[in-house]
Amino acid sequence: MKLIDTDETVIIVTGSDIRAEERDRPTAYRLKEEVDARSDGQRFRRAVVVGDLWYLENRVFQLNPTVAIGGPGVNALAARLANTLPVVWSQADQAYVQADLEGEQKRVLLWGMDAGATMVAVQAFTSQGYLEDLLRRIWKFRTETYV
Repeated sequence: MKLIDTDETVIIVTGSDIRAEERDRPTAYRLKEEVDARSDGQRFRRAVVVGDLWYLENRVFQLNPTVAIGGPGVNALAARLANTLPVVWSQADQAYVQADLEGEQKRVLLWGMDAGATMVAVQAFTSQGYLEDLLRRIWKFRTETYV
């Protein structure tokens, strides 16, 4: 049974250590709610939240559009993405939205200097059009018939 679609299911990745679990996982679930609320009811147009270790060990997740939440100090995926993704939004050198929405693999990193600043980055991502841009790029109208 298929659980995710590598083209349409957004994977949200948090760190796996206790700090990230306590501080960033609730923020990740708020973002998941935002993604899910924008779905048009199609089965795989949703978000799934996973830990960074699970994501890095499972290649199938890495094929999906991905949003990492939390900084390089608490999220191993963030540590990999921080130096490769351009900053598209920042606030007072405290909160950052880094993203590559043009490439084949859509990648986003939302983080801040602390959990509160990370929440600010997630809020900016959802309120300033970045989330809509990501979903518009991956949730295209399909004309194929599925059986």
